[in-house]
Amino acid sequence: MKRRTIRSSYVSPVIWGITLCVVLLIGGLHTGLILLFYRFGVSTVVATGIVLLYWLIVALAFTICTRWQMKKAYEEPVKQIAAFASEIAKGDFSLYLPPYHTAERYDFLDMLILDLNKMVEDLGSIETLKTEFFSNVSHEIKTPMAVIQNTAELLQSEDLSPEQLQKVQTILQASKRLSSLITNILKLNKLEKQAIVPQPKRYDLCLQLSECALQFERVWEEKEIAFEAELDDRVTIRADERLMELVWTNLLSNAFKFTGNGGTVVLRQRTEEDAVVVEISDSGCGMTEATQQRIFDKFYQGDTSHSTEGNGLGLALVQRILLLMNCTVSVRSAPGQGSTFTVRIPYETEPKES
Repeated sequence: MKRRTIRSSYVSPVIWGITLCVVLLIGGLHTGLILLFYRFGVSTVVATGIVLLYWLIVALAFTICTRWQMKKAYEEPVKQIAAFASEIAKGDFSLYLPPYHTAERYDFLDMLILDLNKMVEDLGSIETLKTEFFSNVSHEIKTPMAVIQNTAELLQSEDLSPEQLQKVQTILQASKRLSSLITNILKLNKLEKQAIVPQPKRYDLCLQLSECALQFERVWEEKEIAFEAELDDRVTIRADERLMELVWTNLLSNAFKFTGNGGTVVLRQRTEEDAVVVEISDSGCGMTEATQQRIFDKFYQGDTSHSTEGNGLGLALVQRILLLMNCTVSVRSAPGQGSTFTVRIPYETEPKES
């Protein structure tokens, strides 16, 4: 591999030479002013005032010039690199930042950019391999998993002892959970590859929220959770109804899962000037600031005590769907004070172009 040459300084010899000439010129002008004042007999007070004004102008000009050079050579490149790194941190590995100079004039910033680009390329390759691995493995597991689940369901109808029936139910529950994990992986994989094309249409959001909430009626009755819904009679939005149903189902499922017996879950919908806002609040265990920053990552589960009830893909699905629909989701939480997920749906939202 060819070794890349790095400049030891950001300032070229030409700029050093120009700076030296300018400083000598400024000093010469100062000497000329003194000689001129002496020749024409200018009073000391006036001469001193003019010389001070002269150096004030020189100092201001030198400061402005230096500031401009620093901004051009340091601040602007560093800001671009910071923005580039921020997008990488969000998981966008399709970016490329070109160096600022040609190969023979590379400096340390250029080397940093080249290394960042190489890192992004490697991360993108790893992410692609990981996605393909999960997709292929999920497809391979799906068929035998369906056989196990169907067989367990058939065994339930047999004349079994209570102990045998309990074991069959354990197999069935585990197979359903694994089947749900496989389904979510495949859905998320299709969303990330944009193999699922949203089909937006106008529909009643409030009706959809009500129907999604009623799916959890048995859960809130068993856990004696006080469920409150604050919805308008009818609000029409334009979105993919099928995908948005996944959003509400996952958010409500999380709310009921993390709310203990006797707790409260609130579903609110309100209409703002430019968007419809849906909030789902719970009185559960809440989250730390560190957990909130990673809650939408794939397979991340902040509360390990509930890890057996989920697979860490629900919120990743939610964020990906809403991003595809030009909507946003945010979370507000504190340990021991519950959590509130807020979804903003702009009016006449359309799918994001690939």
